[in-house]
Amino acid sequence: MVISFGRKAHIAATILALGLGAQTVAADAQQRREGGAGNMSIQRGGEGRDGGSFAAERYREPRGYARPAQPAGAEIRPQSPDRAYLSHNFTADRPVHVGPYHGPQGWQYRRFRSGQLLPAIFWAPEYRLLDYWLFGLDIPPVGYEWIRYGPDALLIDLDTGQIVQVVYGNFL
Repeated sequence: MVISFGRKAHIAATILALGLGAQTVAADAQQRREGGAGNMSIQRGGEGRDGGSFAAERYREPRGYARPAQPAGAEIRPQSPDRAYLSHNFTADRPVHVGPYHGPQGWQYRRFRSGQLLPAIFWAPEYRLLDYWLFGLDIPPVGYEWIRYGPDALLIDLDTGQIVQVVYGNFL
């Protein structure tokens, strides 16, 4: 039986393709055993803020990225604010890349400045920046909180809603 060159090349290519496919399957199986990138863990979905359900996340969180620890003294808040120090507006030196901002429905961004009142709808917990040190923000005094408002960080007095300090462009 005589096999032509074209047929030999076709047979060789088929054998090669089958061998590479088997290697890929074996490598993927090994990654799954070791908990590597091939391991997709399906997590439970849940219920969103509006009562609707949301889909389960199909992938694990990134590996090798430890959450930064809270710096020593970050939980010690000044008892009384230094208004002269705090009352100013400035642009962030190093903006932080974070997830998208989802403001209240029907509200559009406008640029606030210190001394203005922030509407109470923005004081809600989902807009508060409790890990302020992660975003390069100063320790807020007792009774004050940092609020994310679009790309800006606003320090507000929780009793009155008055904006004490604005860091423009803190978030990208």
